[in-house]
Amino acid sequence: MDTEKLRAFLCVLQHGTISGAAETLGYTTSGISRLIASLEADAGFPLLKRNHSGVAPTEECTSLLPAMEDLVRNAERYDQLTAKVRGVEMGTVTIGTAYGAYYRPLSSIIAGFTKEHPGIRVQIVEGTSSQLRALLDTHHADICVISHRPGVARWIPLVQDELVALVAQDHPAIADGCFAASRFCEEPFIELYPGRETDNSLFFEEAGIKPNTRFSTYDVHAGVAMVEAGLGVTLTNSLWGKSLTGRVVALRLDPPVRIDIGIATLPLATLAPAVKCFIAYAESRL
Repeated sequence: MDTEKLRAFLCVLQHGTISGAAETLGYTTSGISRLIASLEADAGFPLLKRNHSGVAPTEECTSLLPAMEDLVRNAERYDQLTAKVRGVEMGTVTIGTAYGAYYRPLSSIIAGFTKEHPGIRVQIVEGTSSQLRALLDTHHADICVISHRPGVARWIPLVQDELVALVAQDHPAIADGCFAASRFCEEPFIELYPGRETDNSLFFEEAGIKPNTRFSTYDVHAGVAMVEAGLGVTLTNSLWGKSLTGRVVALRLDPPVRIDIGIATLPLATLAPAVKCFIAYAESRL
C-alpha cells in the first residue's frame, strides 16, 4: 500500500475538498483526483461521495479510516526511525492546549527546541480539554496541556487551577469576595462551548446544578463582552480569567472548585522519535 497516497487522501478528508488538499500538498486538483481514483481501483469500491460543499467518506471508507490512519502513522514513525539511524532528525509534533495562558511558555520551549532540532516541525492546535483528550486517543495530537481527564496514559502535573465566576464590575457578589455556586441557578448564565464536555459542564453535573442558561457562545472573549454588557455571569478557569482583558471581575466560587492541569501524552513506547525528543526537551525546562 502506497502510504503517500493514503496521506494525501486523509488530507482531502481533513479539508473536505479536493482543491483544499491540492493547495496544501502542492498538487494539482487533477493530480489529487487521479490519486483518489487509483486508491478506489485498488480498494474495489468508491471511497468518496461528492456533495455541493465538497467530499465526504463513503460508509465503506469510514470503516477503513482507522487502518488508513494506522498505516500513515506507522510509516511516519518508520521514516523518523530510519532518519535517526542516518543521523538526520525529521517529523512533526502536534501540541494541543486548552489554555491561552500557556501559549507564551509553549512558544518559548518550541523556539529553543526548533533551534536545536531544525528538521522537526511543531504545530499547535486548540480545543477544550475533552476535545484534545480525544485527539490524543486518535493520534491526531501528541502532547496536550489540559485539565485532568480519566484514563490518560501519561500525566505530568503542572498546576492546580480553580474555576472562577466572571461578573460585571457592579455585581453585588463582589462585596462578598466570592460567588456562591447556587447563584448560577438564579442569575442569567452565559454558557461557554455549549454542547461540549468542559470543566464547567463537569462541575455542574457533579454538583447537581442546573444553570439558568440564557446565552451561549463558543468564544470566551464574546462571553466576556456579554458579561461586560450586563447580560449575565459566566464560568471559566482562573488561567483564562487572568489572560482576559475587559471590565469584568473574576470571583472564586463558594465552595471552591479546584482543577488539576498538566501535560497528557500517550505511553512513551508508542510515540514517534520526534515526539519523544520534544517531550525530553520540554521536561528538562519545566
